[in-house]
Amino acid sequence: MGAPMGPTIRRRRLNIRLKELREEKGLSCEQVAQRLGYHASRVSRIESGRRGVNAGVVRELLSVYQVEGEEAEALVQLARDARRRGWWHPYKDVLTDSVRTYVGLEQDATTISNYEAQFIPGLLQTEAYAREVFVSWRPSLQPEISERLTNVRMIRQRVLQNRTPPMLWAVIDEAALHREVGGRGVMKEQLMHLLDIGERPAVTIQVVPYSVGAYPAMGSGFTLFEFGEGDPPAVYLENLGGGFYLEDPEDIGRCSDSLNYLRGVALSDRESAALIAGIAKAK
Repeated sequence: MGAPMGPTIRRRRLNIRLKELREEKGLSCEQVAQRLGYHASRVSRIESGRRGVNAGVVRELLSVYQVEGEEAEALVQLARDARRRGWWHPYKDVLTDSVRTYVGLEQDATTISNYEAQFIPGLLQTEAYAREVFVSWRPSLQPEISERLTNVRMIRQRVLQNRTPPMLWAVIDEAALHREVGGRGVMKEQLMHLLDIGERPAVTIQVVPYSVGAYPAMGSGFTLFEFGEGDPPAVYLENLGGGFYLEDPEDIGRCSDSLNYLRGVALSDRESAALIAGIAKAK
């Protein structure tokens, strides 16, 4: 297992269980909201994680679901624990809600599978590369904000230094290795860093070479988070409109199938390292 369970996964467990209890009673979100005098969308927003919930609200929901005793107390405590602040809280001014959730899931995952077509995955970026990504992403961004975002990315990488780090499986399109983010010097340092970190037992790096041609999921990066103790997986996707999550089993299954396909057509980890070394040598 990875790091001790943090607030994000606790909140996710709570939301899932509250939804299960409502469905066991055969109630709609609107019916529960009406009984408690809530706005019609409040219960669905709680269950989806779009709205925070405190111990008092959990007790109100449990009263409707007729849950008492040890389970009720455990869920109330889970609500209290879920409201604790993660290390990323001081950076909430520069992180969107979806990114804060991403960081939380990343800290709690036992396995992180990531496909990227345009950039080196965040957990594998050097500081110089990450800084250039943020500066190029939004040239109008104030320097102090870019620096704070870079700091967050560097702190995130500490998860790979845990005593029992998550298994990281990164599949990268070859194009990302050739794109000179920050210039030749920054890019060479980044490529050498990939070779170094790829030697860690918990990290697997595979490259989809140009020779594969066009392939399914090409250009659409995503991350699959998997957890221990029976917690369901989640997928994060990002586009110009922002990030969003998939948690439906069918959606998760499609993304998992895509990852398996990508791993199959990609070079092996040793072949990938040889390709990366060759590109770095040419810099």
